[in-house]
Amino acid sequence: MSSAKFPADVISKVPAVTLGFWVIKILATTLGETGGDTVTMSWLGETTAHPVPNGYLIGTAIFGVLLIALVWAQVRSRELNPWLYWATIVGSTTCGTTLADFADRSLGIGYPGGSLLLLACVLLSLFIWWRTVGTVDVNAVSGPREESFYWLTITFSQTLGTALGDWSADPVSEGGWGLGYSGGALVFGAALALLAILYFGTKISRVMLFWAAFILTRPLGATVGDWLDKPVAKGGLEMSRPIASVVLAVVIVLLIAILPQRPGGHPGQADAAT
Repeated sequence: MSSAKFPADVISKVPAVTLGFWVIKILATTLGETGGDTVTMSWLGETTAHPVPNGYLIGTAIFGVLLIALVWAQVRSRELNPWLYWATIVGSTTCGTTLADFADRSLGIGYPGGSLLLLACVLLSLFIWWRTVGTVDVNAVSGPREESFYWLTITFSQTLGTALGDWSADPVSEGGWGLGYSGGALVFGAALALLAILYFGTKISRVMLFWAAFILTRPLGATVGDWLDKPVAKGGLEMSRPIASVVLAVVIVLLIAILPQRPGGHPGQADAAT
């Protein structure tokens, strides 16, 4: 998906893709689900008998402003700041949760319409990025232009992942696939395992595999998050959303502090340098 070359001395402002990267990413997407639902469903009461009008839209506005501020700080940063980077990821996945719920439910276009719309946004963002920069390889994410495309694509992918996760878990009677939260998590977990096999066993574009994996971690996190906080009658554990969010946040902070956080080392770097 990328034939462009970029200087060997370019320092990426994105952490190296390691096993730790994917673990934190999945936890961050799970936190985005429980955190977003805490605001729109619990505090604004969208799933209660007395919801605040336009709760999903209000939640999206709140997290959208927060995300814009974090992206601005990330773009202004001169080098990789792991704390800022992962805070921005959490911001994008939380905003993606409320935005997907708004698109699927408040706009009335349902899961198929919402998912197709968001998939089109992801593909269009990647295409314009590629046409403008010449590559969508995250190794080259080091300047304001590249970072703007990077975070826009990520936000669309997080939103798409939320819609896919809800679509897979909800009952057929409500327009879903009927897999349940645990079933949906198994399906997306298996899809990620297949991508890992393709990565180690084939020569398929590492850049393409990276973005496919990045998108699929979101519905995995969404279904796991819903499994944690949805009612037992619907297949969940009925944990407190705020408590689940705090526990996930603490685990993420500990992992960022413990695991090495260095720039570069992304799939496709060796190919791009040749």
